[in-house]
Amino acid sequence: MTRFVLVMMLCAALATCSQAPTLLEEVRLLGELRVLTSESPTTYYQGPRGPMGPEFELARGFAQFLGVQLSMVSVEKFHELLPRVEIGRAHMAAAGLTVTEERSRRVIFGPAYQTVTQHVVYRRGTRRPRSVADLVGKKIEVIAASSFAERLRALQQDTKEFVFTENPAADVAELLVAVNERKIDYTVADSNQFEIYRNLAPEIRPGLLLADRDDLAWAFPRRDHSLIREAARYIAFINESGELKRILDRYYGHTGRFDYVGTRRLIRDYEAKLPEYRPMFEEAAEKIGMDWRLLAAIGYQESLWDPDAVSPTGVRGIMMLTEKTANYIGVDDRVDPAQSIAGGADYISRMKARFAEVREPDRTWFALAAYNIGYAHVQDARALARDQGLNADTWVHVREHFEKLSQARWYRQTRHGYAPGWEPVRYVENVRNYYDILVWLTLEEAGEPETEPDGDEPLTVAGAWRAGTSATG
Repeated sequence: MTRFVLVMMLCAALATCSQAPTLLEEVRLLGELRVLTSESPTTYYQGPRGPMGPEFELARGFAQFLGVQLSMVSVEKFHELLPRVEIGRAHMAAAGLTVTEERSRRVIFGPAYQTVTQHVVYRRGTRRPRSVADLVGKKIEVIAASSFAERLRALQQDTKEFVFTENPAADVAELLVAVNERKIDYTVADSNQFEIYRNLAPEIRPGLLLADRDDLAWAFPRRDHSLIREAARYIAFINESGELKRILDRYYGHTGRFDYVGTRRLIRDYEAKLPEYRPMFEEAAEKIGMDWRLLAAIGYQESLWDPDAVSPTGVRGIMMLTEKTANYIGVDDRVDPAQSIAGGADYISRMKARFAEVREPDRTWFALAAYNIGYAHVQDARALARDQGLNADTWVHVREHFEKLSQARWYRQTRHGYAPGWEPVRYVENVRNYYDILVWLTLEEAGEPETEPDGDEPLTVAGAWRAGTSATG
């Protein structure tokens, strides 16, 4: 008999002779916070060393806040979430749930921790849906029992001519890919989902706006407010400490700048160029303990995997090494692909070592910025952030200070002076996007497991929607 069943029996026994325990008391009696979720890169999925995802990190932090263990279980179908919460099969649901009136009649929502917009999504090259009338005669599919379906049903009250299908077997990713591949005309997605998947389905575009501000929140049983009050305290704490911003940046920080041409070009070059250099990336990455796809993403950002690339400033080769750097790391021929890739791997490894005090994934972001602009200028940006009372070990806090390195009133306060501060931020975003795409493309290969690039935690969210099993973390 499981501990959960035993505690449920205890609670039932207590209820017969005294007041039943509150939801918070039940959690503490059990010593465990039971959370339902669904698998996706915007919620929860299994990484190479265990569960990850924004909802997982938030729920894990809440369990630690309560002083209990986290048990997070993924439901097979999204529409199973709220019914299970309603009947008390879990203490809460954390799955990127939009707060709606219809749902609020079934569960109680906690405080919002993220806001999103909601759009009808169409394919580039087709007519953009700008009004409800544009939905008429189109093949539209959305997730069953979703807020998307609620919104479309509300629109049908005014315009009954359009129809849509609630797909109980599909997730957002599958429907967005279906739009990208012209299998359906439209679907609906939240902005955070769209930002993640447009790097993997580059033809999709946002059309008709269905909601300009939707709150995402956890759902609790309509039993009492004891656990919700603790959730409010926790969300307020991580919001004030900056941890909420850091978690969201980890999963969405690189998605704001979408390069349509670059994304399509990478997908093409993955087949045309990469096979020749992939063994070199794999060998070099293995020596430094890095995911080869991250190293390949750096190479693509640097040269588009062109061994003869050269810049006006004299940097050359696939990894675009300066002559000084090549001499420092022992590279004799910068245009030799194997030497360039091995040299680039050595150099990024050295940069990571110089940020040893920073935890992952921020350590990797700083190392990438240093690869681009130099270690000294990264330290200057960190110093500017520190002077503002911010955490200089956190990329999301330092990132906004790089642009100050190009402004006289700021760079005159630094040790190393002017630098084109917009470049490292763009550089890191591009590498992260390319890495996500490479992970997704390589997951198509039969039998290849997802691996982490380096450090204590995985850096990618791509491909998570392909996970096929539920798990407990």
